[in-house]
Amino acid sequence: MNEAVLLGCDFSSRPQKRKPIVLAWGRARAGVVQLSRLQKCETQEAFDETLRAPADWVGGFDLPFGLPRELVATLGWPQDWLACMQHYAAFTRPEIRDTFAAFCDARPVGQKFAHRATDGPAGSSPSMKWVNPPVAYMMHAGVPLLRAAGLHLPGLCDGDARRVGLEAYPGLLARELIGNRSYKSDDRSKQTAERWVARSDLLQKLELGQTRLGLRLQLGNALRERLLSDGKADELDAVLCMVQAAWGLGRYEQGDERYGLPEFDALEGWIVGTTIN
Repeated sequence: MNEAVLLGCDFSSRPQKRKPIVLAWGRARAGVVQLSRLQKCETQEAFDETLRAPADWVGGFDLPFGLPRELVATLGWPQDWLACMQHYAAFTRPEIRDTFAAFCDARPVGQKFAHRATDGPAGSSPSMKWVNPPVAYMMHAGVPLLRAAGLHLPGLCDGDARRVGLEAYPGLLARELIGNRSYKSDDRSKQTAERWVARSDLLQKLELGQTRLGLRLQLGNALRERLLSDGKADELDAVLCMVQAAWGLGRYEQGDERYGLPEFDALEGWIVGTTIN
């Protein structure tokens, strides 16, 4: 098996110096995922340039690739993925917030949000959430960039087979390894010793290969210290996405053209590495 280039992306819908888009680059071979370098994109333009550069890689992106079918049907939006994403991209953020809030207001307590089929087994937030976390805005900003760059999105949209985009979710892998322990905070005052220990334990388990993905992370001391010192854990989340992309690539190299994705609702999308309950 030849070494293959991997990309993990911790996405920001409004990248800036304080909160950039973080990319983890690496290679995979024989069950080992080698972290090579970390890259920060402080603008969408810098991120777009990276996506469009001629290269061969498989990337895991921490943003939802689709909306819940229940939401789309209720709103009367197109139920074809590409048409739905084009329709969604035409909305402003205030329009998204007001539309989704009205949908929630009309529903009973405890059932406010619609969920995708992947959300339950992945433990991910509904892709229609516009706050805490604002994943609806992340999708609104990110999916058009992936499409415009011509990425191949298995099961959703054909593109350049040399640059493959998979929906990833770092929380899925993190919970498998350290349970519900918190390992990050954007609030500096909450970047505690306990969270540092959680990051350390998470990294150690990744390096030992203690995941159901059957992969072992390898990295140098300088990169390890950098990941540990990042209290926001944006860089660690990018690495988790990279490992998930490596699992998808492994399935592809074993003959699965869907990169390990099951048969799923092609309107909603699916998080790589998530098993159907």
